[in-house]
Amino acid sequence: MRIVSLLPSITEAVAALGAEDELVGVTHECDYPASVRGKTVVTSSPLSEPELSSSQIDTRVQERFEQETSLYTLRAEVLAELRPDVVFTQRLCDVCAVSYSQVERVISQLKPVPRLISLEPTRLGEMLSDLRTIGSALDRTDQAEVLIAKLNQRIEQVKQQAAQAKTRPRTFCLEWLEPIFVSGQWMPELVELAGGTWYGPGLGEPSHMMSWERVREFDPEVLVILPCGFEIPRTLQEMQLLTERPGWSNLSAVRKGRVYVTDGNAYFNRPGPRLVESLEILAELLHPEMFAGLAPTESFQSWLQ
Repeated sequence: MRIVSLLPSITEAVAALGAEDELVGVTHECDYPASVRGKTVVTSSPLSEPELSSSQIDTRVQERFEQETSLYTLRAEVLAELRPDVVFTQRLCDVCAVSYSQVERVISQLKPVPRLISLEPTRLGEMLSDLRTIGSALDRTDQAEVLIAKLNQRIEQVKQQAAQAKTRPRTFCLEWLEPIFVSGQWMPELVELAGGTWYGPGLGEPSHMMSWERVREFDPEVLVILPCGFEIPRTLQEMQLLTERPGWSNLSAVRKGRVYVTDGNAYFNRPGPRLVESLEILAELLHPEMFAGLAPTESFQSWLQ
């Protein structure tokens, strides 16, 4: 089978199910496992320029939406040469990936027309269900069930242990630096499972802009910084966008040394198998006395003034 994935999270899932060798096309953002970086890239985006700041990226996104132009380009000729049997995509977020309408238009012109599967998980359970969908499409149902069982076991271990915690610290997960966005979708569930008190959108709801005044009013005891698409070094370059805000040093999380910069690009932003590792990272950040060493190496860094 010849597979094209238009989402990094799906690329990770395909690889986790043992079908990486059948993956013929990926996006410019697919980077895990590292071996997929050698696959043919079928997308591009002006937002991927590394020198752009958070504010500049936000401005470009707004301009594209106002002009009703796509943030991503799907390379139709390259896709045609790959002759895929199945193409995985999404229709949840036009900022995160190629729009569904663009994918549908390009796919309809291919000969033969491949099977198009769209996945839009907004919760942890939906991500697990999508693994089953992917496994079924790739004739790997047994592998999918084994993977789901292992992930569920890890989720349950964190859930049961975190339930014994004596405190549930107020937790704020920041998805963008300028303007400030609070995380949504699966993040409320991850925070609650890890033993924290969530502040932001309801479960399954999208991330949204939030004023700094509201962040100060909530006064998080733990501040987790996980900008969409940013690795830790990139986020550290722009930390002054937070530290120079009024009242920053008075936040409980800052005073207690519980501000953490995480690799949002690898973990929290992608609704794939590594959402479970994201849960384990949160568990260690919220309750280090209970979960020390659980988070993957180099998945987060403490921010100390």
